[in-house]
Amino acid sequence: LCWFFCLFLVFFCKKEYSTRTKNYIDLLSCMRSLNSLMPSPIKERSAPYISLVMGIPTVKREKQSYLMSTLRSLLHGLSEKQKNDCVIIIFVAEVNAEYVNGVAESVKTSFPREVQSGVLEIISPPASYYPDLSNLRKSFGDSEDRVRWRTKQNLDYSFLMLYAQPKGTFYLQLEDDIIAKPDYIQSIENFAAEQSQDWMVLEFSQLGFIGKLFKSEDLPLIVEFFLMFYKDKPIDWLLDHLFWVKVCNPEKNAAHCEKEKAKLRIRAKPSLFQHMGLHSSLSGKIQNLKDKDFDKSVLHKAHDNPPAKLTTSLRIYQQYTLENVYEGKGYFWASAPMAGDYISFTFLKPLKVEKYFFRSGNMDYPGDILYDTTVEVLKVLVGNRSKFNYTATKDGYLKIGAFENGIAEGSIDLSIGEILAIRLLVNSDSPVWAILSEVSLKKKTL
Repeated sequence: LCWFFCLFLVFFCKKEYSTRTKNYIDLLSCMRSLNSLMPSPIKERSAPYISLVMGIPTVKREKQSYLMSTLRSLLHGLSEKQKNDCVIIIFVAEVNAEYVNGVAESVKTSFPREVQSGVLEIISPPASYYPDLSNLRKSFGDSEDRVRWRTKQNLDYSFLMLYAQPKGTFYLQLEDDIIAKPDYIQSIENFAAEQSQDWMVLEFSQLGFIGKLFKSEDLPLIVEFFLMFYKDKPIDWLLDHLFWVKVCNPEKNAAHCEKEKAKLRIRAKPSLFQHMGLHSSLSGKIQNLKDKDFDKSVLHKAHDNPPAKLTTSLRIYQQYTLENVYEGKGYFWASAPMAGDYISFTFLKPLKVEKYFFRSGNMDYPGDILYDTTVEVLKVLVGNRSKFNYTATKDGYLKIGAFENGIAEGSIDLSIGEILAIRLLVNSDSPVWAILSEVSLKKKTL
């Protein structure tokens, strides 16, 4: 983290060194205090250098937090190969230890495997990181609260970028209130591979600072520029000014400048990320922003499932029936499940099923997932339960799996034989509605 130390040495020692006695004793004292400025990683990945590092700054919101839904959307459908080659850094940009630990526990509870493997990494700043933000100069007609908010935001981005810089080849800037297309990583890799010119940022959303991809090698320069002007302008304006400084000729017109800047920042369409938050992290602000270039057509996925009778105890919402999702025509949507509720797929003819896959939630409603729900099968021959490594229910079903982060998938031991039905059983009351957006039951072929 040499760059982290060097740049923050300049940033934090500059004021003290210029206002106190200008001698090396003061400077060395400031350098020693930098140990307290290093990030506090709650969980850090020990994996080698990877391809993609994603950064998500998150702060306490008055109304509603969108962080968990954002993480579910980002992790939704990632392959093991992709998980092994990326890391999502959650930067809890607060100094209240109780709040930071609360966020960390929520993430670890919701995504235990991803935290344990290091796919999700959680860090927070030390209290000594932030300078005094109480007497900032107001500008551009912004209120004192907004100036303080955008100034702190600039510092948050800078901290996160420099922490992420040595971890991977590319850095993707995200927010804590977004949804992502299921294939976003592959799309980013493909678009980046197509670029031949010396770009500085690839944009996968037209909104603010969402979906901005940087080369990690460029981050120190970018952050150095941010830290010089962090009090003056919002982060997206500063980035545009950096491009102006790099490529615009004062002796040429504005059109020439825009043409040159377009070589550094390249826009990808359609957008891969959509803003979903309504309540801004700025207190009292409603932020109903939507990216018009975001394609939300993939809300369900079709599979060739075997003929079956579909039943459920859930209260179905409008036209979003089980037949929709099972036949690949749409998705299933129901009001909040209660303990004991079920979704059942009874085959018209008993058959052997090799694999199953169920996905709950979708891009529009990533939080409407199945919680505490088990996958169970009813086999033709009820006897000899002890020979299988599955727990049996009182009504003869075998528990073969469970939903985790909205997804249930697995293989079924073929020695079970032919199966009459597969059931999704809800074991406890859910706080949210439930969407089933994908069902895949792969039968054994001869």
